[in-house]
Amino acid sequence: MKTQVFKGISLIAGLGAPKAPLRGNELAQLKTIENGYLIIEGNEIAEAGPMAELKYEGEQVPDHTIVLPAWCDSHTHLVFAESREGEFVQKIQGAGYAEIAAAGGGILNSARKTAEYSEDRLFDLAWQRLQHLAKMGTGSVEIKSGYGLSVEGELKMLRVIKRLKEKSSMNIKATFLGAHAYPAQYKEDHEGYIKEIIDRMLPVIAEEGLADYIDAFCESGFFSPEETLRVCEAGKQYGLKPKLHVNQLNSIGGIEAGIEAGALSLDHLETVTERDIELLGKFRGLSTLLPGPAFFLRMQMPPARKMLDVNAAVALASDFNPGSSPSGNMNLVLSMACIQMKMLPEEAINAATINGAFAMEVADRTGSIVKGKRADLIFTKPARSLAYLPYAFGDDHIDRMMINGEFI
Repeated sequence: MKTQVFKGISLIAGLGAPKAPLRGNELAQLKTIENGYLIIEGNEIAEAGPMAELKYEGEQVPDHTIVLPAWCDSHTHLVFAESREGEFVQKIQGAGYAEIAAAGGGILNSARKTAEYSEDRLFDLAWQRLQHLAKMGTGSVEIKSGYGLSVEGELKMLRVIKRLKEKSSMNIKATFLGAHAYPAQYKEDHEGYIKEIIDRMLPVIAEEGLADYIDAFCESGFFSPEETLRVCEAGKQYGLKPKLHVNQLNSIGGIEAGIEAGALSLDHLETVTERDIELLGKFRGLSTLLPGPAFFLRMQMPPARKMLDVNAAVALASDFNPGSSPSGNMNLVLSMACIQMKMLPEEAINAATINGAFAMEVADRTGSIVKGKRADLIFTKPARSLAYLPYAFGDDHIDRMMINGEFI
């Protein structure tokens, strides 16, 4: 078994093995070791401690190196056919998200292009994106379908994700998001499309083991809370836990629906009332905040501080997708969380690592630095403090990235 010893690490951050997602004030408590060492045996973390206790020779890391757990990005849509920069220009000219969607753009645009691409072509593009995310520090990622919007299209996307799981050393979770939007032919026949999801998609997904979770876009003009609950309950019959898009544009009861469905996480939450925030404080799952689309669409940011004040379990993710968040850079997410959402660096790091891991149910093997977990680690370029990482938001802070015990 290969042993790797790293010594003279200025700061090792993100230690410990919490048994449940960090909530409220807990997120500000980031366990660290100054002037430490780290030992990796095979693909696992074997030991971490202060240099005074090191008994072995090892590799001296550069001065002011910080070692962190790799980012756990629990909300992405990285399987897609083409970028949508044309809509980007429309947004600059004043078109809104709902307006573009109503004109056949948005999700339906991606669905049309996805239908034209073969499974192999989609896989090749997704693999390139996945490799790029890994180089930017992401070690675990959830990937959604949702640009198929037909039996053939959704299965094609999920089979691509399954192939990514088989080829990559990253932790990857798959989410079935057939309830992303209503295809044009079902615009006036919601019942017909919901039956397609329940009767034709879910049985094959279960038979082939294509998904870990089920999702729906609970939003005005998309899926109502009642429709969302129907989809969730159908998915649960096949062992798929709900992870839901709620309260991105409007507060229409998505949070209540998610709580009733027993969702693992409620994602977006840009548009929340005081009552919504109270509910999130009592919600036992993760409140996953996505500053990327709020930034890109010039919307209000999720009110992270209010959620933390009511003891919510906040996670951070990129929402990497071609329409509203064309970046999977979790380092930028960290900066936006601190700069625009007023999260402390320690809170943002915990939200993007261990709480992100809980939002994908992989916290038993990644998301923090503790003996026995996978060695999914970021080695930074020289940085004099944790705060420097989100502060210098335009810089590339990653020197080396380790996934499953191997530098990539």
